[in-house]
Amino acid sequence: MDFGNGAELLEICKEQGITISEVMIKREMATADLVRSDVINRMHTAYDIMKQSIAEALAAPKKSMGGLIGGEAIKMHKRRLTSKPVCGEISSKAAMYAMGVLEINASMGMVVASPTAGSSGVIPGTFLAIQEEFGFTDEKMVEALFTAGAVGYLITRNAAVSGAAAGCQAEVGSASAMAAAAICRLMDADAKTSLSAAAMALSNLLGLVCDPIGGLVEEPCQKRNAIGASNALISAEIALSGISFIIPFDEMVEVMYTVGTNMPVDLRETAMGGIAVAPSVAAIMKDINEKIERHK
Repeated sequence: MDFGNGAELLEICKEQGITISEVMIKREMATADLVRSDVINRMHTAYDIMKQSIAEALAAPKKSMGGLIGGEAIKMHKRRLTSKPVCGEISSKAAMYAMGVLEINASMGMVVASPTAGSSGVIPGTFLAIQEEFGFTDEKMVEALFTAGAVGYLITRNAAVSGAAAGCQAEVGSASAMAAAAICRLMDADAKTSLSAAAMALSNLLGLVCDPIGGLVEEPCQKRNAIGASNALISAEIALSGISFIIPFDEMVEVMYTVGTNMPVDLRETAMGGIAVAPSVAAIMKDINEKIERHK
């Protein structure tokens, strides 16, 4: 079983009366020649790693290799213990967890590239926050991850999830779309609603450039993961309210890729434009280069 675009995926769901997650599970079984339990167990392993990366960030904050980030998640956690979050419980948790995962990634810890290391905080952040709020079992969370995987697969197949290819919209934007679709699945929405949420999430971050300071996946990447998590929650909530997005998912993927390939090279992960060349970065880069030399 395979599908080349969102329209084909929706048709399979309709004809067979199954969810996006189920279609993706069947595809994985066929393409990897695995039995169902093996496919499910592999996704359980991925989710366990996601949760562990969050736990590590909160238990033992570490400075990143470049020294630009480290300890932000625990700071947000401490604020939540004393003050009511201005963006609400789920959003504040999702942002905190997403930022924590980026701390682990930037300090050479283990994360799940979902779809990339630079966007690896979005899905864990939203998933754990929602699981804690609604009390979903790990089994239900893992099942929803297959919906996220289907969206990521389609974007990879028809566009790109690389910042170098299409900017941060292709990394954090894609992760946000994957998470939005999966959140809808968690709330038992149909396949059409999930893909509408994914399209909406892509559109909200359309044009987001990739401009990492020093070429390191630290700043502004960490905060953009938090934004991606928040965007996923908002996009899902809109779609779950019965508000469909005017542009079909497949068209939105194509639009995103076209915008990305039209971006100047300076704004596609080269550290030659955007925030990476802000005047204050020169002094920051001096410190980064000294740290890198010491690590050699």
